[in-house]
Amino acid sequence: MRPDPGAVLGVVLAGGLSRRMGGGDKALRTLCGRTLLDRVVERFAPQCAAGLILNANGDPARFSEFPGPVVPDGVPGNPGPLAGILAALDHAARLHPGVSHVASVTGDAPFLPVDLVARLSAALGDASITSAPIAGSPIAMAASNGREHFTVALWPVALRAALHDALVVREERRVGAFLRAHGAVPVDWPAEPLDPFWNINTPEDLAAAEARLSDRPSI
Repeated sequence: MRPDPGAVLGVVLAGGLSRRMGGGDKALRTLCGRTLLDRVVERFAPQCAAGLILNANGDPARFSEFPGPVVPDGVPGNPGPLAGILAALDHAARLHPGVSHVASVTGDAPFLPVDLVARLSAALGDASITSAPIAGSPIAMAASNGREHFTVALWPVALRAALHDALVVREERRVGAFLRAHGAVPVDWPAEPLDPFWNINTPEDLAAAEARLSDRPSI
């Protein structure tokens, strides 16, 4: 089921522990003078007609410049990205009754494609995916360079009960397993001249991105 143009809420996932970056809020690290989160918002916000939320735990005041509410995990123990996605689906169901889908991205991907939501939405209307296990409610996820990006996806709000059952009742935390069980389809983007789903996970990644932007500031 392809969502209506105004029925997509965006969630930026920033609830991880950022161990490879040395801890702290990875999304607030700066890249050429701007935070990773600011760069994500700039590219993602115009694509989400119903607005943006940020999934993050702890004191929300540190994200005071984010243009939307901060929504923490509803499941304790930092169980991973599925908890953030479930929190977003629950938030949409409670406060945005007109929203049928939630688009998720990570707060450490500053080069997101500006056609992300449009292309994921178009994939859900493709007749070739109507045989998904949950009829009418498949998930579309991004892919590039031969890799599927499980946390960059378009999720139907109607799957929140199934996600709650998987995460809370069965304690299944693998995002890829849930996606495949519910008929997710990949949508591929070119990885040249730059992979739009490049995650800045380590200090070395951040330095490489700084160098790349210095060489090609138009990216």
